[in-house]
Amino acid sequence: MYRFLLTPRWWGINVFAVLAIPLCLFMGSWQLSRFEDRVDTHQQQEDRSARAKTAAARPLADLLPVNTVTSGRQTSARGHYDTAHQLLVPARTLKDRHGGQQGFYVLNLLRTDSGKALPVVRGWLPGDAGAKAATARVPAPPKGEVTVTGALQASENQGTDGVQAGGGLPQGQLGMISAASLVNIVPYEVYDAWITLTDAQAPLHAVPPAAAEGSGLDLKAFQNLGYTGEWFVFAGFVVFMWFRLFRRDAEAAKDAALGIVPEGDGGGDASRTGERGERQAGGGDATAGDVPRGEAKADERGADQGEGRGEAARAGKA
Repeated sequence: MYRFLLTPRWWGINVFAVLAIPLCLFMGSWQLSRFEDRVDTHQQQEDRSARAKTAAARPLADLLPVNTVTSGRQTSARGHYDTAHQLLVPARTLKDRHGGQQGFYVLNLLRTDSGKALPVVRGWLPGDAGAKAATARVPAPPKGEVTVTGALQASENQGTDGVQAGGGLPQGQLGMISAASLVNIVPYEVYDAWITLTDAQAPLHAVPPAAAEGSGLDLKAFQNLGYTGEWFVFAGFVVFMWFRLFRRDAEAAKDAALGIVPEGDGGGDASRTGERGERQAGGGDATAGDVPRGEAKADERGADQGEGRGEAARAGKA
């Protein structure tokens, strides 16, 4: 009854199912592992951030280049501020008690003894970076040689929250904190990193360090979780469709073995053909029955004509 499984059509169905189901399960498991990795790195990043707040600051050179391990670590650098290139980073929102209010970062470049400059976010102020009333509150950076301490951060990119990578900002404003953005603004080399000061100069508010890219429970993490569910649903759908096709063909084979012809196949046409044959046969019988009656009428007319001729002959003799 299951010989239909050996047909070319079912060979194709079986091969597809054997390949598709493991593939879907593998991809779903891989997406789930990616989500779990992001959860683990998020927890590790939070633990490192908590330890970094109490840990002693390390020299900048010991923590470069910035990665998921060194991001958020306390570092220190020594040099003097470039007061001629103070920049404002507009449309930035803090994620603490000031999270509901938009403002701007105040950024200065610290010229170090190595010859490179380190971007330093001295703090955040509420308001519009283009408004004179807001910018008038920005305090001047300290003069002379200073030692700064803050949380190390990786250069921003176009996917970072708050970044304005399209350009078109007024002079004195910066849309993205990165060495690539600063290279055309200042005439010296810039570290591919920046720090946010732990203690901000009043009235500035300290900017908390952001989690390293790819280490937080962001939209990408939940996309991995959604893809996990989709791949497992695909695997279940393949199994469901295989059993549905199998049951349909198995029932058809069973009916054929019992001699049952489904409605709408050959049975209905045969019945209609039989009915037409019976009607035609009945019509032939009726015609055959009419022939003797016609012959009987002809005989009666002949008899009448014979009787008329006999009467005429007797009348002539008389």
